[in-house]
Amino acid sequence: MGLAIGLGQRGIKTIVVERYEEPQPIPKGQNLTQRTMEHFHFWGAEAALRAARTIPPDYGIGGMTSHGTLLSGYNYNWLQRELVRPFYFTDNERLPQYATEAVLRQRAAQLPDVDLRYGWTCQDVRSEADGVVVEIVNGDGTKQSLRADYVVGCDGSRSILRECAGITQTRSDHDRLMVLLVFRSTELHRLLGRYPGKSFYNVLHPDLEGYWKFFGRVDLGTTWFFHAPVPADTTRDNFDFQRLLHEAAGAKFDVEFEHVGFWDLRFTLADSYRAGRIFVAGDAAHSHPPYGGYGINSGFEDAVNLAWKLAAVLHGWAPAGLLDSYDAERRPVFASTARDFIEASIFRDRDFLRKHDPARDRVDFEAAWQARHSGARAEVNAFEPNYEGSPIVFGPAGGVSSAIGSHAHAARAGHHLAPQPLSSGKNVFEELGDGFTLIDLTDGAGAAFERAAVALGIPLKVIRDTASDGREAYEARLILVRPDQFVAYAGNNDGADASEILRRAVGQS
Repeated sequence: MGLAIGLGQRGIKTIVVERYEEPQPIPKGQNLTQRTMEHFHFWGAEAALRAARTIPPDYGIGGMTSHGTLLSGYNYNWLQRELVRPFYFTDNERLPQYATEAVLRQRAAQLPDVDLRYGWTCQDVRSEADGVVVEIVNGDGTKQSLRADYVVGCDGSRSILRECAGITQTRSDHDRLMVLLVFRSTELHRLLGRYPGKSFYNVLHPDLEGYWKFFGRVDLGTTWFFHAPVPADTTRDNFDFQRLLHEAAGAKFDVEFEHVGFWDLRFTLADSYRAGRIFVAGDAAHSHPPYGGYGINSGFEDAVNLAWKLAAVLHGWAPAGLLDSYDAERRPVFASTARDFIEASIFRDRDFLRKHDPARDRVDFEAAWQARHSGARAEVNAFEPNYEGSPIVFGPAGGVSSAIGSHAHAARAGHHLAPQPLSSGKNVFEELGDGFTLIDLTDGAGAAFERAAVALGIPLKVIRDTASDGREAYEARLILVRPDQFVAYAGNNDGADASEILRRAVGQS
């Protein structure tokens, strides 16, 4: 839906094939970061999304980690993403994925270039010399053939399009069967009243070797979801799930189950995000356990990265080779996310639990536990996906694209642009254009970029201002910003070749 909106807003005729008539009421993909909410801002859906939230704003998207049980008394705040709020234009948000999807469906329906086909399923995809053909079927067996210039598989971890395209995957299997429980309980809400303002709760238990028992709020006071490892032979009928919940919490409470499901804990990464005119995005390109809310946010970033590039090629102001940069930028970022944040967190917790045990040495454990009270400050600050190694940005020599970075107000090629106020009183994010934007803080050096953009047919908006009142923090006087709010070039009035910079930014050199 996000990809369709990004294309539809740019006048690209797009068809969405979606098998479900309505969003499915499984509460996953809840944590939306500040960066993801910037997407909703540019999609014209931010206000609607915030109005759809099911938990009061003062609960944020942060959580708590406990040792042994939820109510053990050993706990600390975890994953406080508000720590990096100054580097983004919008606040974060939290709501169930089905509520997010409903907002996106409504926004997509407002765009005349987006054709929504609900109740249809993709059966086959084949590439032809000048496009792709997608075979779809609906519930009553009616079939249609759709022809397009490009097709993107946003169809999940069991992607039909990925299989049809012959795109292989690299899999890291942790050999864990996980249960997903959705249940109602008012007593659990009362039990957790001693920990206000939390949206989710992790339980670390020595027996699980770093894997979590995980409670999350769906709304405030009634509905919850829960993930945890279970024995490999577990079914809906042979396991006491109520006891599992009570053991994780450390207390008994009322439980009314709404859903019992299972999933395999594994990491997968497509070996390529592109096969000719066929692309994959989101879970079709990469999947991982829901530790830290990285999945849905990574998928949205895939969509935003790919949307402007497809539109640029289809509108004719960028060569088809620009589309190769989608894989070059997004695939290494996810590989780093999985390796350096999600998997590293599991191993870090495993090693901690092996080394520190309150039953064995309480003093040692309490000292080590206290050291964890930073709220994952280092992790939150270090998670800064960037494209320093991209062929279409002027990154540092030897730079690589990665999820590891640092948050800074300075404008850096390959990094997300930080917001700053303009002399007009508006924020720079309120003035960014649909194409490229040049922030010109010089005495007119940006005119060369305007002339070059006209000659090359590249859409360019120029924001002229002074390098003061906060904007000096950019540490650059000429900043070329891509349509996805990443910096392609940052420098000063140093005789840089504007044509060369623009050509490289759209994949022409």
